[in-house]
Amino acid sequence: MKNMVVIPTYDERDNVKPMAEAVLAVPGVELLFVDDNSPDGTGDAVEEMMKTEPRLHCLHREKKEGLGRAYVAGFARAIELGAGRVVQMDCDFSHDPKDLPRLLSEDADLVIGSRYVKGGGTPGWPFKRRLISRAGGVFIRAVTGMPLRDPTGGYKCWRVSTLEKIGFRTVESAGYSFQLEMNHRTWKAGCTIREIPIVFTDRARGYSKITPGIAVESVKIALKLRFGR
Repeated sequence: MKNMVVIPTYDERDNVKPMAEAVLAVPGVELLFVDDNSPDGTGDAVEEMMKTEPRLHCLHREKKEGLGRAYVAGFARAIELGAGRVVQMDCDFSHDPKDLPRLLSEDADLVIGSRYVKGGGTPGWPFKRRLISRAGGVFIRAVTGMPLRDPTGGYKCWRVSTLEKIGFRTVESAGYSFQLEMNHRTWKAGCTIREIPIVFTDRARGYSKITPGIAVESVKIALKLRFGR
């Protein structure tokens, strides 16, 4: 079965071509962009590349509904395309495509590219951002009980059987807390989870979609997962 990389996009026209080239340089990998009707023409740029690259796919969505909704739609399409394993990653090169072979080589139901295990890192981050991220991880581990060093990381490799087992189509989180909810479902289902080190760098092109409300969203979903409300 196929190894499918799923990348949500919104206003990433400058990144999709170099990202597609980098991902598809990895043997045995196909790539699916999930574009939320980007006004900068990201979807059109992908369609143009698809004319000469059969391993490249694009799912066009009518509007921007959040990262979680984009991933759910992308995972479902990847399964339709025959994927056996699905990798999720960002389009801004904060996740290095060169790490793909390491994620795909691990024997686990879920492999997480972790910033906070030995060998991982966040070079260039200001102290405040690093502190908030670290403190958030400690809080999430304490509240949910999940033994993950990087519970909100977004560079992950899933077995399709794991996605189906945890019922990914019914995940409630529409935004970035999708990462946390998916990890929690996987852990509660007794699936094997492995964290491997990655170096997370800031984007070089385009603009960040991260907002201050993301930290609040993660706290709320962590409390909901723990206390059910």
